[in-house]
Order: sequence, then structure tokens, then C-alpha cells
Amino acid sequence: MSECGRCGTPGGFCGEPMPLTFEEGRDIDVLAEYLAPVLSALIGAGSGVSMEVLNRTPMRWAKALVEMTAGHEEDPAEILRVFDVPEADEMVVIRGIEFASLCEHHCLPFSGVAHVAYIPDGRVVGLSKIPRLVHCFARRLQVQERLTAQIARALMDDIRPLGVGVMLAGHHSCMALRGVRSSGEMVTSSLLGVFRQPEVRAEFFALVAG
Repeated sequence: MSECGRCGTPGGFCGEPMPLTFEEGRDIDVLAEYLAPVLSALIGAGSGVSMEVLNRTPMRWAKALVEMTAGHEEDPAEILRVFDVPEADEMVVIRGIEFASLCEHHCLPFSGVAHVAYIPDGRVVGLSKIPRLVHCFARRLQVQERLTAQIARALMDDIRPLGVGVMLAGHHSCMALRGVRSSGEMVTSSLLGVFRQPEVRAEFFALVAG
């Protein structure tokens, strides 16, 4: 944990926490130490929650946050392994890829399904790599609009297909559990290359709809 620049003690001057470095922020023990007083302040005395449970909660919370933001340390270009298949020139669609992410505004989860398609130009990618790509970008602090665009752009840049289509449908707990407290499905899409052509666009959405 960082030391106070004035007193040299862990945490901060007069016990105030110091900002975490990126390296410290990936350390579960350090995160748990920071989160423990936050949880105590939120819950307060007399909550009825046993201290035996709460003593382990900061570590569980820290582990969950580290796991759900692990995509910040992944390189999408290392995920996509491309194979030369000269005769491949028809649309490839992977439907129903489940994902979960954290809203960057409230750190609350949103989840849903992703549908990804591309038209090869003699190069294809391993089937399992596309769900891995989705999860790579999802395991970051995100907004759904950017998540959709990042998936599409990574495929376009690394596979160099004729075009890419991505559609995400997500449910956001930041809307369902706070504020307006109303559930609803958010649908976003990103179309690149030939997927902007009306007939290709129509084929993509028809295949996604099943």
C-alpha cells in the first residue's frame, strides 16, 4: 500500500488512504484492505449481518472486482488467431455469446448476449476466439456502446475481413436498481465495411433474429 508523503505511514496522513497505483490495484490483499472500511461505513452497526461473514467480504469483493476488470490487462490482438482459407467468402455468424461487464459510471453490472458476424476475405478466425474477444472487452469498466464498437473494430483491424457486424442486447442494473428503477433491454450495433450495405445489413439482422 502507498505511504503518506508527510508521515511515511501506510495508508496516508492521519489514516487517510492514499491513491492506489495500477500495480497495487491489481493486488487482492491491498484492495481488500482498502475495501474493508468502506463496507463497514456502508453497513454500519446493528445491521444484523454477522461479523464472521463481513470479515471475509472485503476479500470476496476484491477478488470479484479483479476478475471482472481483468480485460484491461489483455491484448485483443493476441486472442485472434487467423487461418488462411482462400475459398471462405460467406458470412460467418456467432450468436448468443453471453457476457457480463461493469458500468463505468456506477461500477454496477450489466449483462446480456452478443451476436458477432464477419465476411472473410480469405482469412478466418478460430471459433472460440470470438467469444474470448467479447469477454476481453467486457471484463473492463465499460459502456455498452463502446463495448460494441471495440469488438467490431478489433475484428476489422486484425482479421481484415470484408466487413463486420456486432449487435449486443444488455440489461443494466444501474438502471434497474437505482435512479429510475426500471428494467429494459438496451440494443446496440456496430456495422463496418460491407455490413453498411443495405442487403448485407438485412441478412445480418435476419440471421441474428433466427
